[in-house]
Amino acid sequence: MKTASVAEIKSHFSEFLKASEGAPVVVTRNGRPVAVIVGVHDEDEIERLLMAYSPKLQAILTTSRKQIAAGEVLSDDEFWDEVEKSRAGVRRGRKPIGKPTKANAR
Repeated sequence: MKTASVAEIKSHFSEFLKASEGAPVVVTRNGRPVAVIVGVHDEDEIERLLMAYSPKLQAILTTSRKQIAAGEVLSDDEFWDEVEKSRAGVRRGRKPIGKPTKANAR
């Protein structure tokens, strides 16, 4: 892992970008880390990185973990009953959100 100042990064950006393909590059300002340049290999990896830093997704995950720890979970049958209820609402004129079947939605 390399470490470089903002000034070094600015003057040799392409070199540090290439270095990030092998290991993260820590960017410092006044000797303190302020960013990391991370090389990515495909779009899936970019999506995972962005989602990992999404405050909204992190809040959802935190809430879900608390619910699971408290035992507030649906059984498989309860989940699919809720899905069927939702689909019944769609048939009554609500905007459809997709039509997976019980077999192919798992």
